[in-house]
Amino acid sequence: MRTLLVTGGAGFIGGNFILRSLALDPELRIINLDLLTYAGNLDTLKSLQGNERYVFVHGDIGNAEGVSQLLEQYAPDALVNFAAESHVDRSIDGPSDFVQTNVVGTLNLLQCSLDWWKSQPGPVRDAFRFLHVSTDEVYGSLGDSGAFSETTAYAPNSPYAASKAGSDHLVRAFHHTYDLPTLTTNCSNNYGPYQFPEKLIPLIILNALEYKALPVYGDGLQVRDWLFVNDHVDAINTVLERGSVGEVYNVGGSSERTNMQVVHGICDGLDQRLPDKSGRRRRELVEYVTDRPGHDRRYAIDCSKLSGELGWRPSVNFETGLERTIDWYLENSEWIRRVKDGSYQGERLGLDRVLHQ
Repeated sequence: MRTLLVTGGAGFIGGNFILRSLALDPELRIINLDLLTYAGNLDTLKSLQGNERYVFVHGDIGNAEGVSQLLEQYAPDALVNFAAESHVDRSIDGPSDFVQTNVVGTLNLLQCSLDWWKSQPGPVRDAFRFLHVSTDEVYGSLGDSGAFSETTAYAPNSPYAASKAGSDHLVRAFHHTYDLPTLTTNCSNNYGPYQFPEKLIPLIILNALEYKALPVYGDGLQVRDWLFVNDHVDAINTVLERGSVGEVYNVGGSSERTNMQVVHGICDGLDQRLPDKSGRRRRELVEYVTDRPGHDRRYAIDCSKLSGELGWRPSVNFETGLERTIDWYLENSEWIRRVKDGSYQGERLGLDRVLHQ
């Protein structure tokens, strides 16, 4: 049986990775290490209770003793690192938390993995992979044309992006300096089931359901490449299986949309499913708000390396993925209720610099 040590598996992408990977591979066991900060939610993995191929460990990636113990106990074939503070607005309000988790935490995972890996016999060393999941935001902002490739120079513009850039560089350094067999994936904006409601798509869905204001930064014409989360999961598993050690692979959905197009798509989808009796349209709820400080104008991913070398391509277009996502949130009110019982209640984050300029 193959074993993965997954960090941050109670989060949005990590949770979907665990659910889908275990469903697709009956010979897979996953050890999930998660600190359960505000965005970690074990309800996402509730269906795995009693599953002998799934083990949850409540712990911190910054705890060297705990990480080393898990490596020794389970001898994983790979460590897949999803653990991260990931919301740009929160990084504006509190950048130090992002450095601690994303940079220092990743450094600890790398050091523990290196120490364990060096002590293993040849076949274990040869098979092991350290896969680091990162973001396209490390590349900065694009103009009206072009796309980020794996050779694009890093130019992070937010504390979040800077912290992920730092972790990416550490992963690269541990491979080139110590020969640790690393892989890195840099993905575009993910969406789909189980996403924490601070992010654009679930926030707009939940606000629109309650006919609350739909906040749109600036003019709403910022462009993102949207990637359905299960396509991302499949890409990560493809890189784990066939990726070349030391390489970086960009993962995109080939679905560029402006923020306003996304918001309007959600409004129209909800109007079709749950029309207002008085005829009011949810597009009328859009409220333009002060733009995020340092807001990147456009991201786009060139994933031709991943598709050309490893054969992966996105299977879900944006319209289909958005419909699936809307339906999931409509069908999972209990998950939503339990998430919203916590500290996040749909408030605007990342205002600190704006309010004090």
